[in-house]
Amino acid sequence: MSAPGISNFDLVIAGVGGQGTILASDIIGKAAVKENMSVRAAETHGMAQRGGSVVNHIRLGCELGSMIPLKGADVLLALEPSEALRYMDYLSEDGIIIVNTEPIFPVTVTSGLCTYPDVDAIVSAMEDKRKVKAFNASELAKEAGHPQSMNVVMVGAISNHLPVSVDFLLECVRELVPSKTVDINVRAFEMGRSVTQG
Repeated sequence: MSAPGISNFDLVIAGVGGQGTILASDIIGKAAVKENMSVRAAETHGMAQRGGSVVNHIRLGCELGSMIPLKGADVLLALEPSEALRYMDYLSEDGIIIVNTEPIFPVTVTSGLCTYPDVDAIVSAMEDKRKVKAFNASELAKEAGHPQSMNVVMVGAISNHLPVSVDFLLECVRELVPSKTVDINVRAFEMGRSVTQG
């Protein structure tokens, strides 16, 4: 059952290979199923390797196709700042961007072929057009106990905007992360959630 007044919710999750974008979408999708919401999802991978662009479309309570149209998403959840810019066109005029400000430098940058844009400039450019919540989720993940829990920090951050109960989201975190990392990931979720409350 969806939250009162919400018939459907469209979410784009963007990141790069190795960040856990697919796990983040699996947690949200599975939690929505527990809410008895219909879920449509699509995954696209720019390169099937660590560092390549990965974008997932998740449509909750939607009976249409799995791909979100341009300017159709309620939230863009970006695990990497340049990926937020890359997929911003999917966000509706009144949508919100939740973005991790920790960049991942592609090979072209680390090899000196080009430079990575200033992160503050990226965030500022997005803030000129949309509502943005930008924070360093990678640092919070380290505080929670492991840098790889960054994706769950981001799930926690979006939990305040989803038409899905926190209990179901946490249940799915516990079910889908490796058993020995459950406590770290629950902590990561709560830390991310606290960033976007209020």
